[in-house]
Amino acid sequence: MIERLLPPWVACADTHDTDAPPGSLYPEEIRQVAASVDRRRHEFAAVRVCARRAMAALGLPPAPVLSGHRGVPLWPDGTVGSMTHCDGYRAAVLARASTVRAVGIDAEPNQPLPPDVWEVISLPSERARRPLGAGDQGVHWDRLLFSAKESVFKTWYPLTHVELDFSEADISFRTGPDRATEGTFTAELSPTAPGMPRTYEGRWLVEDGFAVTAIVLPADGPA
Repeated sequence: MIERLLPPWVACADTHDTDAPPGSLYPEEIRQVAASVDRRRHEFAAVRVCARRAMAALGLPPAPVLSGHRGVPLWPDGTVGSMTHCDGYRAAVLARASTVRAVGIDAEPNQPLPPDVWEVISLPSERARRPLGAGDQGVHWDRLLFSAKESVFKTWYPLTHVELDFSEADISFRTGPDRATEGTFTAELSPTAPGMPRTYEGRWLVEDGFAVTAIVLPADGPA
């Protein structure tokens, strides 16, 4: 699913499997989640199976992927990537740093957010464009907005190590010409960081009960 949102030079791997095969983790990965609950360990392992498949697609040997500050995946030298997991779906993407500066992906269940969460993550301008509950073809725009902001953060934070609040990204969505369940989005950021764009372009898709979003920041141009 996630591969439909990304260019061919970004390797993608996803799964609907809940559990990873035994022996999927490296010893250092096992140590990192040793104190975690079972759910977290299963998510951690399954998405790293996807990460290893993405490495293979790039012609790279398998390698451990530890989590750094704020959960940022620590990818092999010379690569950039992103991971996501929610109930029933896990995905990892990877690209060579010579072609991609940063990439962010996110997947969420296509279900409405609690109203109190909607108020926290959205700006007045976003609520005016897509009122809560105003869905086309079953698209829950509030959940899609949350996913898009997560993709923005996953693109921004590994490069800047600067926190980004939900209120600091203004997202506008556009539907595709042929389907109301996929399209593009623009994120306008209010904070600045040296060498970082203020505007990000991404893609979105709602299918099979999931809302997925992705942003690619090329090594030589705007997102």
